[in-house]
Amino acid sequence: MAAARAPRPVAWLQPGDPFPPLEQAWSGEDPAPGLLAAGGALDVPTLLAAYHQGVFPWFGDDQPPLWWSTDPRMVLTTSEFKLHTSLKKQLRSLLKMNRLEIRVDADFRATIHACARSLRSGQKGTWIVESMQEAYCALHQVGHAHCIEAWVDGNRCGGLYVVNIGRMVFGESMFSFHSNGSKMALCALVAMCRIQQMPIIDCQQQTSHLASLGARPWPRHEFTKRLIELTKQAQANWDFDPLYWDALFCSPTPRA
Repeated sequence: MAAARAPRPVAWLQPGDPFPPLEQAWSGEDPAPGLLAAGGALDVPTLLAAYHQGVFPWFGDDQPPLWWSTDPRMVLTTSEFKLHTSLKKQLRSLLKMNRLEIRVDADFRATIHACARSLRSGQKGTWIVESMQEAYCALHQVGHAHCIEAWVDGNRCGGLYVVNIGRMVFGESMFSFHSNGSKMALCALVAMCRIQQMPIIDCQQQTSHLASLGARPWPRHEFTKRLIELTKQAQANWDFDPLYWDALFCSPTPRA
C-alpha cells in the first residue's frame, strides 16, 4: 500500500506579506482543503487584499489567523435564489400589514456579536472570535462591511453581515432570534443585490442549507474571474427601499 502523501507546508505570513498564489491552497487530499496560509495581520488592508483575491479568514480562539481559498466555491447567483412558497407567503403577509422592517447598517457591532453567539449544528464554539469581530467592525467603518436586520412588530428577528467591494458581495454569517429571521434578512439582501446590480453572493463553503436556497459550487478559477470583474466596478449604495421587494417577488432571467 502506498504511503499517504504528506501535505505541503502552509505559507506563514508576516504582517504586510502578500498572499501566495491560490493554487497553493491545500486540495481535497489534504487535512484541511482550501487552507492557503497562516499568520499575517487581521487589519483592514490585509482583509481588503484577501477579499480582492477570493481569500477569507476562518480560525478559532486558540489559532493564528488562517486564510482560505476553497475549490470549488459555493456561490449564490441572485437571479437563481429559491424563495420557497411558505416564506414568500409570510413575507407578503408581514409587508401587507406593515409589520416587517428592514434595517441596513443600523448596528453592525450588535449584528456580528449576535452571529458570533448563534449556536450551529456540529460546532462547539464560534469562528467569529473577538479579534475577528473587531476586524470586521473596522472594515465596516471604512464602508466595506455591512449588516442587514429584519425586525417584526418592533422586535429584532434575525440578520446577517457581508463584505462588499465594488459590485461583489461576500456572505459571512447570519443569526436568527425567531423562525425565518435570518432568511428574511437574506431575502432583503437578495432584493437589494438585484436592484444594485450585484449578481452573485459568495457563500464560501458548501452546505445543504445553501444549496436549498439556490447556491451551487463554482470552480475556483471561474469564481476568481468573475470576482475580479465585479470588484473593479463602482461601489454599491447600501440602503433599502421597500420598493426593492418587487425585485424579489419577480423572477428575473438568470444571469451571472
